[in-house]
Amino acid sequence: MSIIKVNKLSKIYDGAEIPVRAVDGVDLAFEQGEFTAVVGPSGSGKTTFLNAVGGLDRPTSGEVIIDDVDIWQLSGRKLIDFRLHNIGFVFQAYNLIPVMTAKENVEFIMELQGRSKEERFDRTKSLLEAVGLGERLNSRPNKLSGGQQQRVAVARALASKPKFILADEPTANLDSKSTETLLDIMETLNKEENITFIFSTHDARVMKKARRIVTMEDGKILSDERK
Repeated sequence: MSIIKVNKLSKIYDGAEIPVRAVDGVDLAFEQGEFTAVVGPSGSGKTTFLNAVGGLDRPTSGEVIIDDVDIWQLSGRKLIDFRLHNIGFVFQAYNLIPVMTAKENVEFIMELQGRSKEERFDRTKSLLEAVGLGERLNSRPNKLSGGQQQRVAVARALASKPKFILADEPTANLDSKSTETLLDIMETLNKEENITFIFSTHDARVMKKARRIVTMEDGKILSDERK
């Protein structure tokens, strides 16, 4: 059963001379438990596509239906609440709050959800242990390596118990060892807990791990292959 259905999705930017069709009439569906890479060269539309699916960037036309909810028909506040409870994000730049510890960064989204202090602590400790950072709960981002910061970001994305994780170029700023560690963690979470991951990437290491590869170019889907 599809947890995400994308119908005739388009995002058009008004350029100086001609409109730019960043996403051009895309139809796709994603099932629970997928480990999918959306790939393509820079400018292919993959990040714009993920941002539209994640409720971050309003499409020009088309639908994004998540569990039978057309998210772009929601009002501003309802869309924010929907994202908060249903979608986890991992970004290329980590986006951790620098004045907060690893524990506080992971807890923050659960605090927004109104979860109890005890639940926040227990889940945060469990998640940071799962990503190999159980001993670094009280470390701030500037005391962590890039790979460690991205693992905190993965734990934070999982904290809200989302329906799926959108990861936009999550390995772009990481060295080879950190990339392998991060991908192994995400693959384990995917297989053992049936967590859905959708990546935008041009990293061959991510593509190797992915079980489905959707290739984009000029805003369109060129191919959709399952391994």
